[in-house]
Amino acid sequence: MQFAYPTIIRYLLPLLISLASAACVSTDNAPRTFTLAVIPDTQNYLDFRHQSARGFKADAADLFIEQMQYVAQRAVGNGGDIVFVAAVGDVWQHQTIAIDPAHEQRGMAIEKDPIFAKRAVRRKQVLEIEMPKAVEGYRIISEAGLPFGVAPGNHDYDAAWSVAGYPPNRDKSWSELNRTVEDMGILHVGGLDNFRTVFGDQTDFFRDKSWYLASFRGGANSAQKFSAAGYDFLHIAIEMQAGGDVLQWIESVLKAHPGLPTILTTHDYLDATGERRAQPLIDLARIEPEYHNTAEQVWTKLISRHDQIFLVLSGHHQGQAYRVDDNADGNPVYQVLADYQGRGQVVFELGGTKPRGIGDGWLRLMRFDFSTVPASLSVQTYSSFFKRYSSEVDEYAEWYRQKEQPDMSDAEFHAADEFVISLDGFEDRFTRN
Repeated sequence: MQFAYPTIIRYLLPLLISLASAACVSTDNAPRTFTLAVIPDTQNYLDFRHQSARGFKADAADLFIEQMQYVAQRAVGNGGDIVFVAAVGDVWQHQTIAIDPAHEQRGMAIEKDPIFAKRAVRRKQVLEIEMPKAVEGYRIISEAGLPFGVAPGNHDYDAAWSVAGYPPNRDKSWSELNRTVEDMGILHVGGLDNFRTVFGDQTDFFRDKSWYLASFRGGANSAQKFSAAGYDFLHIAIEMQAGGDVLQWIESVLKAHPGLPTILTTHDYLDATGERRAQPLIDLARIEPEYHNTAEQVWTKLISRHDQIFLVLSGHHQGQAYRVDDNADGNPVYQVLADYQGRGQVVFELGGTKPRGIGDGWLRLMRFDFSTVPASLSVQTYSSFFKRYSSEVDEYAEWYRQKEQPDMSDAEFHAADEFVISLDGFEDRFTRN
């Protein structure tokens, strides 16, 4: 009997070594790459005026659905490598009321502007066309098993109005107005009931989902998680020019999930020059500084102080931009803008002669690669309509550069939509599972 135990070990040892080796191989062979899909402003696809029923060359909403189908087909559950979808806001186009109750109770005065008010408030079309189409598109994402987060944009608010004291230029017709304070005055927004109807925390999209972690104001601000390449990631989508109460909520979410690499998505953050600066005609913090923070204040008060936040995504400003700044801990924070709503080449492809910005199917694909040290993040821009990456379209700069980035060369314009970020120090900064 004294030899039985060593004998068992002698026979079991090769099996144990084999099992251990298999486990190591399985870990080493686990996917070290994944893709985050970023959906830029989609309001021009869903705009009821851009549908064939209104005399448009085609149903622009079909491009939106096609875009969502492209993403869903490449979801990790369908054999692809997309693990999460972040949307930067402005999902649909129009508002449904002239002013929301909260601002009305605060005594916010409206500049009488019959031209803008008539064009902005389209309750029937929003409720019957624009919002239902948004639900249809994001249902495709949801049914593909993809976790996602959507930040509300200014077009997603219930109301938008001209602020008293900042009148639009009444000597010009709507078509003659430029996007300046002198021509359009300053607009303000309020109310997110419509947004919560589609993306609220109690909707079928998010209710009882294990990856939906937290919400504030019923889902106007929300937090999700996803796992990939051995890491758990935190994603937080927030209102544009968020106020102090939203920033406090974000800090509570970070505290509840310490150490997780965090992506922050908001609608208005970088402009097309790479500055943290609002578009002057919709500068919420200028009108109500007690309820809103500028992008620079969001950086100073929140992002720079919390080392978990390593990536910031935004839209709103037409074009693209990228910048990197060190936070208070000396670690890089990558900040990326993408908004293609003004692109209208599709209209010409469909036989039209008058340009109309709808988006042309362009979206961002951000591919993380942890197979090397340092890890990298490859940013590519892809059109689900043209079925090509920006680098594969010879006419790309000819089509879009003059309107979006006139000060860039063609080469610089191409480089702005396809580049690689080195995630220096990521492995030291964050811990794998």
